[in-house]
Amino acid sequence: MSVRLLTSVAALALSAGTAMADYSLTILHTNDFHARFEPISAYDSGCSAEDNTEGKCFGGSARLVTAVEEARARAGNSILVDGGDQFQGTLFYTYYKGKLAAEMMNKLGYDAMTVGNHEFDDGPEVLRGFMDAVNFPVLMSNADVSAEPLLADTLMKSTTIEVGGEMIGLIGLTPQDTDELASPGDNITFSDPSEAVQGEVDKLTAEGVNKIVVLSHSGYKVDQTVAANTTGVDVIVGGHTNTYLSNSAENAEGPYPTMVGDTAIVSAYAYGKFLGELNVTFDDEGNILSAEGEPLIMDGAVTEDETTVARIAEAAVPLDEIRNKVVAETAEEIVGARDVCRAMECGMGNLIADAMLERVADQGIEIAIANSGGIRASIDAGEVTMGEVLTVLPFQNTLSTFQVTGATFVEALENGVSQMEEGAGRFPQVAGVTFTVDPSAEAGSRISDVMVGGAPIEPEKVYGVVSNNYVRNGGDGYAMFKDAMNAYDFGPDLADVTAEYIAANAPYTPYTDGRITVK
Repeated sequence: MSVRLLTSVAALALSAGTAMADYSLTILHTNDFHARFEPISAYDSGCSAEDNTEGKCFGGSARLVTAVEEARARAGNSILVDGGDQFQGTLFYTYYKGKLAAEMMNKLGYDAMTVGNHEFDDGPEVLRGFMDAVNFPVLMSNADVSAEPLLADTLMKSTTIEVGGEMIGLIGLTPQDTDELASPGDNITFSDPSEAVQGEVDKLTAEGVNKIVVLSHSGYKVDQTVAANTTGVDVIVGGHTNTYLSNSAENAEGPYPTMVGDTAIVSAYAYGKFLGELNVTFDDEGNILSAEGEPLIMDGAVTEDETTVARIAEAAVPLDEIRNKVVAETAEEIVGARDVCRAMECGMGNLIADAMLERVADQGIEIAIANSGGIRASIDAGEVTMGEVLTVLPFQNTLSTFQVTGATFVEALENGVSQMEEGAGRFPQVAGVTFTVDPSAEAGSRISDVMVGGAPIEPEKVYGVVSNNYVRNGGDGYAMFKDAMNAYDFGPDLADVTAEYIAANAPYTPYTDGRITVK
């Protein structure tokens, strides 16, 4: 039903003496925060105190505290929700795991969040500890956790909360391939998002709930698919693909909200750089009369809450010695941007792959392959601190060496480029090998002209390969490596290897050399 028609119906109802009460709700939202408790730079990495004082930084928990308080004051009815991936991304997570995230989310007064794939990086144990520490429900509808004792009686698919006398239904959603993206263990199985959401919508509507919000850590395209394939979903708060939606910014990937049928989809980029603010008005039947808003940028104009600044500074003390250590120098920015490294050869990808290969070249290793999903930031020109390197490579992955046939390695490359149109993290960055990819070809037949050491790859020949332990154990769809020959997963930390390589080549000059050709 159109907004104009709904308005007419409301007017007729009022004139007939049966008043229909419109209900307004402000949905404040974040996603993909990734332990960015401190302000970030324009490169989504650490930002110095000097730059922060000069107003050059963004985000941080202290700005969010102020912005959320101000938004609630002007909103009336409001909820604060999160689209997943609070975990992983800085030394704060490495050191505190989920404890600091729980503390800050409680302070901000979140009403609910969905499970992101990175919430499973350290298995169900750390997720359960986080869930026990927070004052709000953590949700995930498209998974069967009944065989996982740590989550079976705790992790709900959906819930309801009362806001201003109305019941709001909330449903969680996580990537269907979380078993490939993280470490949920063998006791959890993931399922189709649309079917899972519709099942929960049907339960909620049977209980009389007619205002339903999905908290989705599944990506912008999946969110649009879910909206098209389900009925009864009013709003989807997105995450996972770090999608920036806006009605005014030139670099936005779509409007805020993106409407698919009667469903409003919103997303607020990542790292606490924005606070999403969607104002929705419902009629008495739960239909959306209007949905409008814009992500609010958390820049220097947003005052930092002093109490929160002090708490984060206190929490940072154990980390400072490590991250403030200057380890190298770079002549110019090393590009590690998500939209570049997940689509083509990039400077950061070459650096990491080169560093991996050089470290183990004396072991008969010929090829390096890294997943671009493991590259989390760029590094600006000048001094390089260990903190910056750890922001790029926060996952504590170790070098893994192994052997596979040429045919298996080509299969791995095909997996790597199979979802490049979606910006998937499996896109491969390489060293010691060159290849051509045709994104317009069908997935599984996109790779050609694979050369190792200047010679065509031989399908039956066995090659020595280095990657990280996550990829070697099947992460990001690289299942063909799980049964590799002579696998050793316990090499040095990838961040340390990269830092030492930059130092040895300082001042490091990033480059691309055509090792990946995209048709």
